[in-house]
Amino acid sequence: MSSEKFIIIPYKKGRGGLVPGELRQASNAASAERIATAMSERHPGVAAYSVIVDTETGDMTSPNLIIAFGDVPPLQD
Repeated sequence: MSSEKFIIIPYKKGRGGLVPGELRQASNAASAERIATAMSERHPGVAAYSVIVDTETGDMTSPNLIIAFGDVPPLQD
């Protein structure tokens, strides 16, 4: 079984460039956009995605970018 989830990833500066911070979850796409917008003032990069989550394994697939601010590295598979 799978379900759609909305996540926000803030990025911070690390030794090798940008590194992801603590992932946040939102209840819908509009909420994810609002959270990402608010976080954009405190982080060099922020991205909000919708993803499909396998409820049995927790694996996330099919990321779809909702909105991004600043420097956002590409997602790695």
